[in-house]
Amino acid sequence: MSASPIDIVIRCGDVFLTARLDDNETARQVAAILPITSEAGRWGEEIFFEIPLNCRLAPYARDLMQPGEIAFWPPGRALCVFWGRTPSSQEGEIRAASPVNPIGRVTGDIRALEQVQDGDEIVVERT
Repeated sequence: MSASPIDIVIRCGDVFLTARLDDNETARQVAAILPITSEAGRWGEEIFFEIPLNCRLAPYARDLMQPGEIAFWPPGRALCVFWGRTPSSQEGEIRAASPVNPIGRVTGDIRALEQVQDGDEIVVERT
């Protein structure tokens, strides 16, 4: 039997997004350290921010993402939220810099993240 879904919110300035974490080891590790406050960075149509978690690349890691996916990037100890093209993307795809551990999906309007700028404070917490 799987655990109950973990719903979270991502806040950054006027941006307020709801999201749901998957039932996998990396997502459970992220949930265990919430709330998190960090500084956002932009990489194309991706935001990322460092969190206090050391975690290995998971067997389910991948670099091709879907709009709204949330993932943990082990080399940078960063959570990433994808909504469109990154500098690594080729035509018609969303590609992380290197494989990431998918941990969930935004359930709100992901395009709101276009307002987030480098250096903005970002908060992730349970609902």
